[in-house]
Amino acid sequence: MRLLYIADGRSPIAINWISYFVQAGHETHLVSTFPCQPIAGLASLEVIPVALSGVYGHSDVRSRGRSGLLRQVLPVELRTKIRQLVAPLSFPHAANSLHEAIEQIRPDLIHAMRVPFEGMVASMAISRGVATGGSLKRPPLLISIWGNDFTLHARSTPIMARYTRETLQSCDGLHTDCQRDLNLARELGFVSSKPAIILPAGGGVKPDVFYPAENGSEVERNRLGVEKPQVTIINPRGFRAYVRNDTFFHAIPLVLKKYPNVRFVCIGMAGEALAKKWIAELGIDEQVELLPHQSHEEMAELFRQAQISLSITTHDGTPNTLLEAMACGCFPIAGDIQSLREWITPGINGLLVDPGDPNALAGAILNSINQPELLKQARERNIQLVKERAEYKKVMQAAEEFYAGLISDD
Repeated sequence: MRLLYIADGRSPIAINWISYFVQAGHETHLVSTFPCQPIAGLASLEVIPVALSGVYGHSDVRSRGRSGLLRQVLPVELRTKIRQLVAPLSFPHAANSLHEAIEQIRPDLIHAMRVPFEGMVASMAISRGVATGGSLKRPPLLISIWGNDFTLHARSTPIMARYTRETLQSCDGLHTDCQRDLNLARELGFVSSKPAIILPAGGGVKPDVFYPAENGSEVERNRLGVEKPQVTIINPRGFRAYVRNDTFFHAIPLVLKKYPNVRFVCIGMAGEALAKKWIAELGIDEQVELLPHQSHEEMAELFRQAQISLSITTHDGTPNTLLEAMACGCFPIAGDIQSLREWITPGINGLLVDPGDPNALAGAILNSINQPELLKQARERNIQLVKERAEYKKVMQAAEEFYAGLISDD
């Protein structure tokens, strides 16, 4: 297969998908909406900026280039709103450039990873080629839905709502990571008779990277079954418009009041001014560590060192970090939203809380610390659950078969 991805080439999700198909021997091309490092084995890489992505420099897991300046100056919610307003202005030029790339590459399949803004531009580029009588037979367009495409972006502005609907109506297939998003897609214009598949957005969990520590249950008993437990809690979600870090930071003093030895590790928060402000105001600097973005291997080691993982969000599909933490044996506590109920049964293999209530989050953390047997049972359930439903090779083989079906149906 000759494949063309339209994606943020910096994204671990995109890299996971693309790397699999490169290694499987398919001719794989990438048009990235952000400047990025090339992925080994790509047949071609082109950068076509959308919205404000052109101001971002090359990046890796530890640095976001010039975007670090934006983090210091603008709150994450404002940055998101600006992109929602500005992005459509960049679509026509980006679509023209993408149409030219499609004409040159002549892919068997185009996979746009996200509706905003990659799917929108891809849909416009393909429509433009058909309207202008381009020499290329129209390739099938597959769209991936990421966690907040519908719940955060789709209705943010009237024009974003219009582009979302047009993109879903024009695509030939859909990939979502939860049943909720497939239902929402149909409400927003995706034709029910078209092919769709539900797979973890990140392509699944690699068992050679994300695996539990040896004797993990024994560690939990020793650490949690004493009066002043040495517990590590990890928050891997960073700063995003839909992550309730206000809830997270304000729950910490409530936990420390009961168990002052609990340690909180925060990924992707190094340099965040608001995080530093909350830590200073709440007097929790000794028990909170702000880390930069981590590689997959570093994240796996951090998960293995932790007993509890947090994902306190108001919008989400199936977060990659949730599955990775579960694979490493962490007990998940997450915001109580519909998509996560497809993975977590409260009181059985995790806990769900009101994402806007620090007291509820602190209570869930304390209940978890006080119930080592619950953590042990959940650990065993979650390791098996991820193995059955989200193992990387199984997921990507299913994706490969889905690709082939879309191409043969075209």
